[in-house]
Amino acid sequence: MRRWVWWAVAGVCAAVGAGLVAVALWVDLETADMVASVVGALLALAGLAFTVRTLLRERPPATAAGGAGASGTGARESDADGGVPVTTAGDDAVGDGAVREVRVRVEASGEGSVGAGRDVSHSAVGAGSRVEHTEVDNRIENTTVGRGLFQVGRDLTVNNHPAPPPEPVRRPVRVGAVPPLASAFQPRGELRERIDRARERNTTVVLTQVLSGGGGVGKSQLAAAYADQAHAESVDVLVWVNAAETSQIITAYAEAARAVGEGAVGGQDAEQDAAAFLRWLAVTDRSWLVVLDDLTDLEGAQRWWPRPPAGTSSGRVLATTRRRDALVTGGGRARVDIGTYTPTEALGYLRERLAAADASHLLDDGAPGLVEALGLLPLALAHAAAYMINEEVDCTAYLHLFTDRTSRLENLLPPDADTDNYGRQVTTSLLLTLDAADRRKPVGLATPAIRLAAHLDPAGHPDTLWTTNAVTHYHTTHRTPANDPVTAEQARAAQRQLHHNALITHHTHDTHRAVRLHALTARAARETTPENDTPATVRAAADALLETWPEHEHTAPDLTAVLRANTDTLADLAGDLLWQTNGHLILFATGKSLTAAGLIETSVTHWQHLTTDTERLLGANHPDTLTSRGNLATSYRQAGRTGEAIVLEERVLADRERILGGDHPDTLTARGNLATSYWQAGRTDEAIVLEERVLADRERLLGPGHPSTLTARGNLATSYAQAGRTAEAIAIEERVFADRERILGDDHPGTLTARGNLAASYWRAGRTGEAVDLLRSVVEDRNRVSGPAHPDTVVSRAGLATVLAWRGRALLPGDLAGAWRDAAEAVGAVGPYLSDDPATYGPVLAEAYGLAAAVLDAEGQPKAAADFRSRALQAVATPPQPQPGHDDVGRSR
Repeated sequence: MRRWVWWAVAGVCAAVGAGLVAVALWVDLETADMVASVVGALLALAGLAFTVRTLLRERPPATAAGGAGASGTGARESDADGGVPVTTAGDDAVGDGAVREVRVRVEASGEGSVGAGRDVSHSAVGAGSRVEHTEVDNRIENTTVGRGLFQVGRDLTVNNHPAPPPEPVRRPVRVGAVPPLASAFQPRGELRERIDRARERNTTVVLTQVLSGGGGVGKSQLAAAYADQAHAESVDVLVWVNAAETSQIITAYAEAARAVGEGAVGGQDAEQDAAAFLRWLAVTDRSWLVVLDDLTDLEGAQRWWPRPPAGTSSGRVLATTRRRDALVTGGGRARVDIGTYTPTEALGYLRERLAAADASHLLDDGAPGLVEALGLLPLALAHAAAYMINEEVDCTAYLHLFTDRTSRLENLLPPDADTDNYGRQVTTSLLLTLDAADRRKPVGLATPAIRLAAHLDPAGHPDTLWTTNAVTHYHTTHRTPANDPVTAEQARAAQRQLHHNALITHHTHDTHRAVRLHALTARAARETTPENDTPATVRAAADALLETWPEHEHTAPDLTAVLRANTDTLADLAGDLLWQTNGHLILFATGKSLTAAGLIETSVTHWQHLTTDTERLLGANHPDTLTSRGNLATSYRQAGRTGEAIVLEERVLADRERILGGDHPDTLTARGNLATSYWQAGRTDEAIVLEERVLADRERLLGPGHPSTLTARGNLATSYAQAGRTAEAIAIEERVFADRERILGDDHPGTLTARGNLAASYWRAGRTGEAVDLLRSVVEDRNRVSGPAHPDTVVSRAGLATVLAWRGRALLPGDLAGAWRDAAEAVGAVGPYLSDDPATYGPVLAEAYGLAAAVLDAEGQPKAAADFRSRALQAVATPPQPQPGHDDVGRSR
C-alpha cells in the first residue's frame, strides 16, 4: 500500500482512541460501560502503534552500482549466496501457522537497467534485468527476516522476466554517389526486359556494349535507373562503386563494411575491411545491391566480385564495362549487350530534351537524319542537344555542320556540352580506351589497327582482311614501339583486343561483315590520326581490300558486295589520296564489279566520278583516264544510252591507237567495245568488220584459248547471227561454248553466256527443241549463281518464255495439248516475276497469255479465251520483247 494510506489509517485510529477515553472519563455511565470504553480505546491505540511501526520500517529502494539509476552494459548486483531470504507470516502464510521463505535473486544488465534494493516491494526493474525466487517451507514466527526486507500480500510473488535481446536497428545503408539520370532519360523498355530476364536467371548481371565505341551507349544510365529503383523499393544496402580501378573498389567496400557495422572491421587495412564486407554480403539476410560502374581491370577485380547468399535472391550485383572478354561472363555472371538507341528512342530523347529547355522550335524535319548521323549514340545525342540549345541551332543546321568534313568532333560535341554527366567526350573516351588496349598483348598494335579500320565501312568488313600482307606490313611499320615484323596471328590478336575493349565488334558468324565499329568511333580515330600517317593508312586499306577481292566474283557475290561498300567508304574518306601517281586498282575493280553485277545506274555514277577524277588529276591522255572513259561508255550501253556510248568509244579507240598502238591489248579492248555498241545500235556490218579484226589480233597475240580470244569469237558469232548468217554463228558458238566449259567451268558467267547465245542461234535455225533445253539449263544456273534479279537472269528467263510461246504457236492447230503445255510453261517462267521487272516480262507474258487464248478458241471455249486476252492486255508493257538468249555481258569490254 502507498505510504499516505498508512498515515490516514493511523490518524483515524488516534482519533477513535482519544474519543473513547474522553467518554469513559467524563461521561456518567455505568461501570461496565466505562470498562468497555477503556478496553476499546486501548485496542485502538494498539492498532495505531502497529501502523506507525510498519511505516517506520519502510525504506527507499537501493540502486545498483552505488546510485539511483545506475546503468551501463554489464551493470549487475546480486547476493553472493544466491539471494536475500524474505519471510512472511500471518495472513501471508500458506495454511494455518505456515511460514514461507522466499529467496530473491536480482540481476540488472543492459542500457537503462536498475538493480533491486533493500525492499522487494520497491525494487525497480529495467530492460535486461531479472528477478527470480525459490520457495522453501520454514517455521519462523517473526514477520520480518533479514536485512529489513518485507513481503506484503497473500502468496505474493514478484517474477519479472527479461525482455528478449532487442533487434538491431536496421537503418538503410547508402555508399557512393549514384549519378543522376540524364535529362529526357529514355526507359528503353525492350532492353530493360532483357536485363530483367538475365537478373531472374543470374544474381550478377554485367552490362556491356554490343556496338563498338568509347562508351556513351548508356550503360551507366541504365545501372543508375536500377539503383534508383532499388532505393525506391527500400533496399537495405546500396553500394555504387566507380570501378575503373581496383583500388576504388577496395576503398568503397571498406567504407561499406563500416557503414553496415561489420564487427571485423578494424579501419587500419582497407583490403581486410573490403574482404570483411564481401563475407558479410555472403551471409546477411538483409537485401542489397552492389553496382560496379565502368569496370575496367577485370583481371584485378576477380577477387572482388560480391557473392550473394546461397539459395536467396536478397543480394544483386550489376556491373557496367566496355570489356567483352570471357572474364565478363565467368563465375555465373550474365552479360547483356547494350547497343545504341533505336531510332524511336533517339528521336524521343531529342524531342524531350529540347522541350525541357523550351527549345522545341529547334526540332525540325532534319531530326531523323541527325539522329542517324550521330549513330543513335546517347552520348552524342546529349552533346548535340546541348550544343543546339546553347547556340540556338536547329536540327537541319546542326546536321549540315556535323557532315561538313572540315568540322571536328571536339567542336561539335564539346566537353562543356556534357550536361547529362556522361563524363567524357567521344574522342577523349576513345583515346583512354586505346591507351589501355595498347598496353595489352600484342603491345602497340591497337592504335594502328583502329586507324585502319576507321577508314572502312562502319557496317562491317571481312575479318580475313586483317591477315592480308597489306595489313601485317602496315602494322609492322606503324607499331609503337617498333618490333619484329607483325604476323597474321598477331594482327588477328590486335583485332580481338579491340573487340575486348569494345572499340570494334568482331563476330565470326557474320562472315562478310564480321568486323564493325561505330561511325563516331571511326570519326574520332581518323581525327586523332597524325596527318602524315593518313596516306599510308589509306593505301594499306585499299591494298587489303584488293587482296581480299575474289578471283571469280560469281562464286562469292555477297563478299563482293561488301567489298564494294567498303571501297566506296574508303574512296569517300580518302579523297585524292588514292590517286598518287596512278589511280588505285581497287577503284577500277569496284566499277567493273558494279557493271558485272548488273547494277546499271550505280555503275554509271561510279564511272562518271572516276572519269572526272582521272581527267582532273592525271590528265586527258593518261591510260587510267582512257580506261575510265571506256568503262563509262560500257555502262552507258548497258543503260540503253547507246548513242552516248558510241561517241565515247570512238574517242577512246582513237586515243588508244594514237598513244598505245594498234596491237596493244587495251586498244583491242576498245575496238571490241565499239563493235558491241555498233551491234546494239543495229550497225551490224560495221560491228562485224571490227570484230573480225579483233578476233584475228587476239588469236595472233594471245592464242586461240585465251579468255579474251573466246570473248572476241563469241561476239563475232552474235553479230553473224544478227546478220542472218546463222549457220556460221552456230559453228562458232558451239566451239566457244565447248572451250569455255572446258576452261572456265559450267557455272562461269562466260560459259552461261555462250550457252545462251548458242540457244538463240538454234532457235533462229528452227532447232527449237534444242534451244528450249539449253535455255532451261541457263535459267536454272543463272538463278542459282547470280540470283533471280540479276539482269542476265532476267534476260535468260524472258528468252525461254519467248521461245516457248513461239514453239507453241507453231504447234497450232494440230497439237493443242502441246501448245497448251508451252503456254503454261511460259506463264510459269515469267508470271511470278512480273512485278519485279514489268518492262521486260510484260510483253513476254502477254505473248504466253495470247497463246493460251488461241488454244481455248480452238477448243471452242470463247469465254475462257476472252479472259486470257484480258490478262494479256494487263501484262503488256511498252519496251520491246528482248531477243531470246542474247546477252552482251560476255562481250568484250
